[in-house]
Amino acid sequence: MTRICTICARGGSKGVKNKNLLELLGKPLIAHSILQAKKSNLFDVIAVSSDSVEIIEVAKEYGADYVIKRPDELATDMAAKLPVIQHCVRQVEQLSKMKFDTMTDIDATSPLRTIEDLENAVTMFEKNNYATNLISAAPARRSPYFNLIEEGTDGYVRLSKPLDKTIVRRQDAPKTYDMNASIYIWKRSSFFNEQSVFTENTILYVMPEDRSQDIDSELDFEIVKLLAEKRGSLI
Repeated sequence: MTRICTICARGGSKGVKNKNLLELLGKPLIAHSILQAKKSNLFDVIAVSSDSVEIIEVAKEYGADYVIKRPDELATDMAAKLPVIQHCVRQVEQLSKMKFDTMTDIDATSPLRTIEDLENAVTMFEKNNYATNLISAAPARRSPYFNLIEEGTDGYVRLSKPLDKTIVRRQDAPKTYDMNASIYIWKRSSFFNEQSVFTENTILYVMPEDRSQDIDSELDFEIVKLLAEKRGSLI
């Protein structure tokens, strides 16, 4: 079973400027994901995809096996995640002359995962003969069946997903999850043909909220920084 781990990190960011290079526990943010992947000893190859020369240099410094320059059309705000990963894997396979059985992508902006999370997610996925891919998530803090609302075109608000029977306690609502952008895994048989991270055979790896914070804003980064400092190390 040959495995590749990709880490895709764009240079530009609207929410937080240069967020993939922000200093966290004395290292650039992306370094933590590279070092987690290396220390796990799960992967034959660790590859970083970026449009940023600075990120590519940091990736080399912290031990990425391959650094792939992302084409401009895959480095825009509108570019979808999966085509970027597919491009990275294709490039690495051409350079390394290897073919990978599973592809794992970890997001640099979700650094609070543990090595145990990586190990458990890979094990869970590879033991499932029918799953085409795996995504990670945390239990949702808001439920579309109970307290997540939408404003209609008439200006009035309603539950996002009402049921025939009114839910009066959040605990009685169907379980829902927030994707945490931390871990994605695919089998080769489906990876290059997919256009979305959701398929009919997608399975879920559940992580606790304190390991699921994704950085999309300055406040997110302050929360991640606080939790990382409390832990002392992310590796």
